[in-house]
Amino acid sequence: RQMAAVLLRRLLSSAFEEIYPALSADDQTSIKSGLLLIIQLETQSSMRKKICDIVAELARNLIDEDGNNQWPEVLKFLFDSVSSQNVGLREAALHIFWNFPGIFGNQQQHYLEVIKRMLVQCMQDQEHPSIKTLSARAAAAFVLANEHNLPLLKHFSDLLPGILQVVNESCYENDDSVLKSLVEIADSAPKYLRAHLEPTLQLSLKLCADASLSNMQRQLALEVIVTLSETAAAMLRRNTNIIAQAIPQMLAMMVDLEDDEDWANADELEDDDFDSNAVAGESALDRMACGLGGKLVLPMIKEHIMQMLQNPDWKYRYAGLMALSAIGEGCHQQMEGILNEIVNFVLLFLQDPHPRVRYAACNAIGQMATDFAPGFQKKFHEKASIRIVIGALLQTMEDQGNQRVQAHAAAALINFTEDCPKSLLIPYLDTLVKRLHSTMVLKLQELIQKGTKLVLEQVVTSIASVADTAEEKFVPYYDLFMPSLKHIVENAVQKELRLLRGKTIECISLIGLAVGKEKFMQDASDVMQLLLKTQTDFSDLEDDDPQISYMISAWARMCKILGKEFQQYLPVVMGPLMKTASIKPEVALLDTQDMENMSDDNGWEFVNLGDQQSFGIKTAGLEEKATACQMLVCYAKELKEEFVEYTEQVVKLMVPLLKFYFHDDILLRISPSMPLLLECARVRGPEYLTQMWHFMCDALIKAIGTEPDSDVLSEIMHSFAKCIEVMGDGCLNNEHFEELGGILKGKLEEHFKNQELRQVKRQDEDYDEQVEESLQDE
Repeated sequence: RQMAAVLLRRLLSSAFEEIYPALSADDQTSIKSGLLLIIQLETQSSMRKKICDIVAELARNLIDEDGNNQWPEVLKFLFDSVSSQNVGLREAALHIFWNFPGIFGNQQQHYLEVIKRMLVQCMQDQEHPSIKTLSARAAAAFVLANEHNLPLLKHFSDLLPGILQVVNESCYENDDSVLKSLVEIADSAPKYLRAHLEPTLQLSLKLCADASLSNMQRQLALEVIVTLSETAAAMLRRNTNIIAQAIPQMLAMMVDLEDDEDWANADELEDDDFDSNAVAGESALDRMACGLGGKLVLPMIKEHIMQMLQNPDWKYRYAGLMALSAIGEGCHQQMEGILNEIVNFVLLFLQDPHPRVRYAACNAIGQMATDFAPGFQKKFHEKASIRIVIGALLQTMEDQGNQRVQAHAAAALINFTEDCPKSLLIPYLDTLVKRLHSTMVLKLQELIQKGTKLVLEQVVTSIASVADTAEEKFVPYYDLFMPSLKHIVENAVQKELRLLRGKTIECISLIGLAVGKEKFMQDASDVMQLLLKTQTDFSDLEDDDPQISYMISAWARMCKILGKEFQQYLPVVMGPLMKTASIKPEVALLDTQDMENMSDDNGWEFVNLGDQQSFGIKTAGLEEKATACQMLVCYAKELKEEFVEYTEQVVKLMVPLLKFYFHDDILLRISPSMPLLLECARVRGPEYLTQMWHFMCDALIKAIGTEPDSDVLSEIMHSFAKCIEVMGDGCLNNEHFEELGGILKGKLEEHFKNQELRQVKRQDEDYDEQVEESLQDE
């Protein structure tokens, strides 16, 4: 019976238009009355809920375009049930309304007082906790469904104290569903909370601080505050006392760490445990600093961090350093002036007696090198302490017996060198390279003797980063590294060494690019053979093999080094590259019931579409797809007419991707390909070129009209302009001009409309100088 209910709901959700209208009027009536009757007769609670889901789905589909509800009996059923003495029926009415809060259609305004009275009454039901919980969730769903209707939100604001009371009670009954609804309100309708902001924040703080609750509940409570710092920063900034209490709470969560004897020498890097309090606290701090700005956050947190760094317990020193890493982006402006003092202080902790504190110090240096680049590197050059930073990290890389610390010191060095201007790195190049070489040799021996690889993986990437920055200045050191790197690629063939092999392939190709064709040619043939051997085994590689993306990028670098001579390798390279670029992600339209059966941690990401529906996409392989698309652009750019054989299949792949809205990176990477592919095709004559342009032109114009992201849009516009330069006069007909004119007019109108909206925000009661800064950035 339960399965039949699930299947019927799915059928109505996915194929209503094909199935329901084809039924006779009598059948339609008997389905509607039959469903309402089953709810009244059903004794089993879980089954009744499933029937309610079917009713909500059918009601959703029976609201016509004008908002008329073509099933008036369901509204009568709701009113009768919600005031019934039967608790099961009251639950059913609330469940249907929660599932589809738009059920009243265009009659909603007429029934507004009735809806409000119904929710208030149910939220005050002291005898039945399930009724209180359901009515609070239904009230939250109704608010979310009307998030843009400000008068309605104001009218319903006196329901919020009742919702907050249920949030508190239900959390102690081990039910976090209402708390999740509060997070959704903070995200989508933060203005609704304004009238009772203080109690909302106080409750969130209280729950977050209560160690008797589960980690998930405490993190959700913190999420309310953090989300508001992103969606209603100006409103939250007025409650400085709450922020001042929330910051120590996040820091306390970051100290929630466990001693782990095996930590220092684990050879596999495990992904962060995102359910842990420490990771949640750090992420919250990062987001809050970005949301509220450093002007407010830094003075509040500074003293706390200083105290933590002086605590004899390693967990506090570790958390203090991680907190410093987390706030860098949000407190950028305020920290820049005192960066020198901060870094010199952090460097002291590279000598800390506890390995995890030394690890956190590496993390802080690496994070600041990225957040404050290239000012970080320049500032330290002026103070002549670039040598001190590099020296301290190199010394930490020799922390034998603590692999994780060594590897993280190498990772910090990568962050420091990849954003370091070449002229600043050169004076320290000799010392840096020789120390990296001696560490690599030592770690290569350890790999052979003990099978440990973690530090070697990072050292190989550090070498690649230094070569990439130093460019031709790396030539004298080329012969020092190349034999060992080739040896690794040749021999590291076991499954557990795939990442090391991939990173080494990347390192070789980056060194080749840095030193140039002349120096690299002595090894080019050997390297190409090694890559070809891996490439021919490509079909044996598993889909999640990390070597794939490294190989794809390495081939493109080899193409840049060898130029036209690379053409001979295209037949081997293009097959796997096209296969990766053609990856089709799994997508699904899910409702709340399906969502509960799927979790975020199996590679799915979800976007809430409202009306209890979400769009899900499996993100595995999308990064590789983006890289592959970028490499195809590189081949077209470097090889020009030599690439002509492949232009047709690449164009057929790229043009449909202009509608690929799931991953901005892919759109950013394919846009430049269009004019380059036209350049390649020119060698086949004007007719072939014109055909290709016709295939592209309409899709490009459509993409300009529909692309929502401004960065991607400017790339597509730039690409379109370049195509017109390639094709010359007469490549657009009157229809094109008309469509394009309409789109561009719309874009300009949108621009002026945004200007007006910014003026409206300046009149908002929460307007402050930080709001002005963000409006200026916009």
